[in-house]
Amino acid sequence: MPTIFFYGPKLEKDKKKELIKSFTESASRATGLPEQAFVIYLREADKEDVGVGGELLSEKIR
Repeated sequence: MPTIFFYGPKLEKDKKKELIKSFTESASRATGLPEQAFVIYLREADKEDVGVGGELLSEKIR
């Protein structure tokens, strides 16, 4: 089973559904594997749990 992990901001349920559908369709098209083969994990990451360029994202975007 191909697996896709997405780490990003907290999303509303409808946006999660849209993202999963989009990832699944794109991956299926790119690989030729059926959509039913894919597993998608959405992981929410708080801005204080992400570092960019050696800084916390929460401090970088102030």
